[in-house]
Amino acid sequence: MLVGAAALRMGDRLMLALTRRCVLVLLLTMTLCASAMAANEPKVVRVAVIVLPPIVTQHGQSMGGFYVDLWDEIARRLKVKTEYRVVSGVDALSASLRTGQADVTMPQFVTWERDQEFDFSYPVLEAGQQVMVRDLGQTPNVNPLSDLVDLLWSRTSLVWLLAGVVLVLIPAHIVWFVERGREDGIIPSKRYFPGILQSLFWAATTLVTQADQAPRQWLARLVTFLLMFTGVVYVAFYTATLTSNMTVQQLNGDINGPEDLPGKRVATGHGTIPVGYLRELGARVHEFDNPDEVYRALMDRQVDAVFFATPVLRYYATHDWKGKVKIVGAEVDRQDAAFAFPVDSPLRRQVDSALLSMRKDGTYVRIYDKWFGSEQP
Repeated sequence: MLVGAAALRMGDRLMLALTRRCVLVLLLTMTLCASAMAANEPKVVRVAVIVLPPIVTQHGQSMGGFYVDLWDEIARRLKVKTEYRVVSGVDALSASLRTGQADVTMPQFVTWERDQEFDFSYPVLEAGQQVMVRDLGQTPNVNPLSDLVDLLWSRTSLVWLLAGVVLVLIPAHIVWFVERGREDGIIPSKRYFPGILQSLFWAATTLVTQADQAPRQWLARLVTFLLMFTGVVYVAFYTATLTSNMTVQQLNGDINGPEDLPGKRVATGHGTIPVGYLRELGARVHEFDNPDEVYRALMDRQVDAVFFATPVLRYYATHDWKGKVKIVGAEVDRQDAAFAFPVDSPLRRQVDSALLSMRKDGTYVRIYDKWFGSEQP
């Protein structure tokens, strides 16, 4: 009996040990399978974007645009998943990298200041800035008085006004000196005041050929003759200049490029590169968070023009705002745009490698042509 009981206990121990080993093997196998599955799961890359057609577009939950198509192809080649996070404004893009809420941001123009804080991929787009104004042919002037005031106080009008002041002051002083205090003269007072005021009134009316008095002294009469002749020429040229300026303004407006922006109310994106450029020009800058706000400000005449990245303006001028706006002047301040990463991100080198291969096999050109036409970048 004792031998049988001992044998039974020995068998139970062997069974328990075998069971434990099976459980350990099973757990080890499950752990290895889970690790293998995790290793095969593609990495998720968080990409912060701002919606800026045609660079980045959004329709419901679907993202598109030039940058998105580029990144989707890069992600396919790197075998990573993408999690797009839409933010508002360039400042929010940079903040998402600083706080670690994004691994990549787009679109971003490469500047010296940003290059000190972030890493950038190879350039994917080169673009400048252009001016957009209302198409006066489609949006007739609703405030002609305002345009008249702007015309009268334009640079050209002020030059002509200064010339008129000179043409009045010089003859007025000559006639005052010759005619002052004479009983038969047109300036009865010997004192400078009010005598010069009477002389100035005479000179101004003579310049526009409306004088009702004639000096008695021969020198003063000679001055009067020369002033009347000059006045005829002055009024003719001044009238012609105003007429031509009004015609040009009605056809093209008074803003025909960046050189016309000083002193004007100009809309652009909040925190974007054009803000500094416009301030250096002396424009009155109005910053907005999205293109829709910019468009409403332009159409409501809160601003006189829009200064923004050329690809964005061209897209809106041929799509959403077609027939209501137009682009004027040359493209200026061209700069490179790229993907931005945190400093020392290992992802940057992988993205650069993918971009090089896309340029080599023609994928980049195909995507570029899809959004911007056949003009080569």
